Amino acid sequence: MNKTNTNKLILQTALLITALGIILWLSLKKHTATIDGGFRITMGTVARIMVVAQNQQQADKAVAAAFNKIYDIERLMSDYDPNSQLSQVNARAFEQPVPVDAELFEVLTTAKLYSCMSDGAFDITIAPVVRLWRKAKKDGTAPTPEAIAKAKESVGYENLILDTEKKTVRFTKEGVLLDLGGIAKGYAIDKAIEILQDAGMKGAMVDIGGDMRCFGTPINGKKSWLIGLQDPKNEDNILMKLKMDDMAVATSGDYQRFVMIDDQKHSHIINPATADSADDLSSVTIIAPTAMAADALATAVTVLGNQKGLELIEQIDSTEAILIAHDEKTTFEKTTGVNRYIQKN
Repeated sequence: MNKTNTNKLILQTALLITALGIILWLSLKKHTATIDGGFRITMGTVARIMVVAQNQQQADKAVAAAFNKIYDIERLMSDYDPNSQLSQVNARAFEQPVPVDAELFEVLTTAKLYSCMSDGAFDITIAPVVRLWRKAKKDGTAPTPEAIAKAKESVGYENLILDTEKKTVRFTKEGVLLDLGGIAKGYAIDKAIEILQDAGMKGAMVDIGGDMRCFGTPINGKKSWLIGLQDPKNEDNILMKLKMDDMAVATSGDYQRFVMIDDQKHSHIINPATADSADDLSSVTIIAPTAMAADALATAVTVLGNQKGLELIEQIDSTEAILIAHDEKTTFEKTTGVNRYIQKN
């Protein structure tokens, strides 16, 4: 066979392979379905899972497994449930080291890492102060300065001792309590995403209380998963849309979860340094590779405020932030690399 005929044969083979590939792609696309797993109540908020799969049966099974994992994590890490493993740690860890499951230990270890990274702006030992403000919300009366000072004495991530080898938790000071409200949702999202990926989903979005993570093929043939950033002053207004391809996003702020006590607005996010609301910023949105990172850092930046918060995020790889101040003009502050995630109209 001469060189010309050989080249023709190679070209014909290449065209055939391309044609077969197109036929296969069209066949797969035809049988790809978007499944909405619906809304479920968990972790004190609303969760939703959407997947892109080859068929309904595959999707239903994967979504059920993902929700079950979220429920498992809630049962493990809820401080409202007296039977949860976290509650057992809170009850016993000052008296003796308490062994915990690998998942809870992973969250505690990561939480302490973010505490160090943020110089205590994120601190899961904030629970005594959180409980004080919960009671204030119920009673409708702000806690006294004396009560705040007493609760604050038990706060400090350095009082949390983790034994990596034995997977045990110990407190060095009496009165220390843990609250995972700023990180457990993110962890649950990440674990649900892992289950969906392992189950062969082509794409998915997991949303718990507005914190979410996406991967793979977006719904409805879109180029990217699109997440709307809500205007903290008007819940019906979307300020911008974020393109989330294999990333997570979490938003913290005082525009949805707050309490009015003595005609004063108090955010649900507490500053460990003051034992009072962190209210310098109206909204903090973090984009990160994992939902756990986005969740914890959103809390940390809310506490740190504008300048220090941006400085922290600029030091972390593959992580960006959008900060909205308390003003009538809805002023934005953004990290240098965030624009690549903002959809341009």
